[in-house]
Amino acid sequence: MLPYDDLLTDLKGLYEGERDPIANAANTAAPIWQHLPDINGDSCYFHKGGELVLGPFHGELAYVRIALGKGVCGTAAPGKKAVVVLDVHKFPSHIACGSVSNSEIVVPLIRNRRLIGVLDIDSPSLDRFAEADRIGSEAVAAAYVAALNA
Repeated sequence: MLPYDDLLTDLKGLYEGERDPIANAANTAAPIWQHLPDINGDSCYFHKGGELVLGPFHGELAYVRIALGKGVCGTAAPGKKAVVVLDVHKFPSHIACGSVSNSEIVVPLIRNRRLIGVLDIDSPSLDRFAEADRIGSEAVAAAYVAALNA
């Protein structure tokens, strides 16, 4: 979990004294991009009006709006559980921004038992994400949500 350990250390410093969800999402997306190898994009989406709306991100272009139940993000959000997809081309209802992404991990952001958004990380490699990535990504999501409540 080494890249996540360093990432979480950086995030705690960036979040210190800041509760704004957009500022903290921006300061989540940038270090993910810097710390995690073999990714081509990471995005924070916010749950608004029954859909996910794009927030701060790094890397490849991202969809602006995703309906709940569509794609990996829209599937993970209502289930409130992380979804790891080793080959997005085999995922039902996958939404492709381009042909670059091949695997994906999405972690719901839950605050006071309510969905506030998702953290989405894509890779150009098949089978990129393992159990350590799920655990690490969930820790990143938890740190982000905790900063909003500080």
